[in-house]
Amino acid sequence: MSILISNDDGVHAKGLAVLAESLSRIAEVHVVAPDRNRSGASNSLTLDRPLEPQHLSNGFISINGTPTDCVHLGISGLFETAPEMVVAGINHGANLGDDVLYSGTVAAAMEGRYLRRPAIAVSLAGSLHFESAAEIALQLIQQVSQLNLAPRTVLNINVPDLPVEQIKGTHITRLGHRNLADQPVSSVDPRGKERFWIAGAGEPEDAGPGTDFYAVADGYVSITPLQADMTQYSGFDNLGAWLEGLE
Repeated sequence: MSILISNDDGVHAKGLAVLAESLSRIAEVHVVAPDRNRSGASNSLTLDRPLEPQHLSNGFISINGTPTDCVHLGISGLFETAPEMVVAGINHGANLGDDVLYSGTVAAAMEGRYLRRPAIAVSLAGSLHFESAAEIALQLIQQVSQLNLAPRTVLNINVPDLPVEQIKGTHITRLGHRNLADQPVSSVDPRGKERFWIAGAGEPEDAGPGTDFYAVADGYVSITPLQADMTQYSGFDNLGAWLEGLE
């Protein structure tokens, strides 16, 4: 199997190195990742300048762009043959609920949705036990050929920050939801210009049983199937009735 690995924490992140080492036991691994931390980049592409691949001494390729840029190049331009699947991570911190809208890790996996096998985003709900997340990813990918999913499905995997022997198991989950984030933090730079820091994510609001928040908090690996189609099909009837009323 040929696997393309990327992330949003940057090409020098520990989680990336641990994941690449783990998956290299079962596959031919190519690593293409941003040259710096691009957390929160979501699905953005760089369209206003060329991208510059840099081949590092450890075999990784660094790109001066976004996670989506990295996977876009990795599956269509950097190698003679396209990889069979994309695995993104291991992210430093969870990507739960509404986080998937902003996550560069999830975006990197989403860019790999066209390939033969399901794309996977792997996140650790902390910053200690990357080996646990790598072991979970390895176990799942070894069995991925037996998985029958709709085309262009992405698996969003979140792993509790625990030693692997303390993880209770795996739950299939839906995305939970967060409250609105805190207000941006205002500051004034030395030249007197007002600046703003984006505040941290809001606290979980919809985090009950069945959600990814609940599973991870209870010590289980959360696996949520995602799709790029954001159409709200349940809204068709109400929207149609509203439009008829306007006529």
